[in-house]
Amino acid sequence: MPKRVLVVEDDVLNSILLCTVLETAGFSVEAVKDGAQVIERVKEYSPDLITMDINLPNISGLDLIRELGSDASLAKIPVLAITAYVGKGDEALIRSAGAREFFAKPISIKAFVTAVQRLLSEAATGSQKTKKARLAMRQ
Repeated sequence: MPKRVLVVEDDVLNSILLCTVLETAGFSVEAVKDGAQVIERVKEYSPDLITMDINLPNISGLDLIRELGSDASLAKIPVLAITAYVGKGDEALIRSAGAREFFAKPISIKAFVTAVQRLLSEAATGSQKTKKARLAMRQ
């Protein structure tokens, strides 16, 4: 059974791109464009991973990541954050909110798919690399 990925993205073209890339990689994908619908949809769809745009209508992706992390039944779902607006300190802020991975738009498709596969593998085995090890890998 393919792993389920919930794509949270308000831009239609970005959503189509992410969904197409993930479906081509063999994942079952569902998209949500309105931040107000995310938590309910996560509970219904039970995704194995969530890609989260940070700038959403009605609620920020940061707030949603924090809300997911505060719910014991949802906190185990890895979140890969994606944003077009990156300022100094934004990555640290997004990761401190609970995102396990971070991409700035425009994303590298290959790196994105690799990150999704890695996060799903880590979630399946229950292992998570430390923040220090991840930072070392990025350098």
